[in-house]
This record gives sequence, structure tokens and C-alpha cells, in this order.
Amino acid sequence: EVQLVESGGGLVQPGGSLRLSCAASGFTFSVFDMSWVRRAPGKGLEWVSRISSGGGSTAYADTVKGRFTISRDNAKNTLYLQMNNLKPEDTAVYYCTTAIALTIMRSQGTQVTVSS
Repeated sequence: EVQLVESGGGLVQPGGSLRLSCAASGFTFSVFDMSWVRRAPGKGLEWVSRISSGGGSTAYADTVKGRFTISRDNAKNTLYLQMNNLKPEDTAVYYCTTAIALTIMRSQGTQVTVSS
């Protein structure tokens, strides 16, 4: 069974940092590109960042570029999102996601709230 289990969300003040982790199981993590997406209150799903299977290629939404860093440890089957200089508009539920056999797999989501 494919599982994506997140951890690391929480409440942080503007300018603060958080690191999200996503532990993968049930599939060969190292051969799949992975992404982070988020859903802010009252808004649709927004793509945040993507990383290639080997970790050598990354991409970011303009809204997070320069503040967020995506990475992965294929030996630990884990995806990360380091979020620095957080802003109130980063408040959202964050999901890690991938596509396996044309099926979108998504984690349960973790709440990130940026507020003073």
C-alpha cells in the first residue's frame, strides 16, 4: 500500500522557519519525481515545488522561490520542504504528492499557520 506520511507543520511567527517531512512507503520512492502542493483557506490547490527522482533538478513557484528549499533522501525514502522567512500568505495545508501509474497520490496534509 502506497503511503505518504507528513510531519513538521505548526504555528510560526512571520519570518520564522519550519521543515516539513514526508515519509514514503509502498513504492520505489527513488524513481519518482515528488512535489509539494498547498491549499490556503478558501482557495484551490497550489503547486509549490517539485524535485526529480534523483534530486538533481528542482523547481519552485514564484511565490516561494528563494525562501523554500525542496530536498529528498532516497536512502530514507523521505521528502523535505525547508521553509524560511515565512509569510502569513504561506498559511495553508501542505501536501506531498506524486503520480504513480497515472494516479495522484497525496499525503494526509499538515497545517502550517504563519501568524503573530
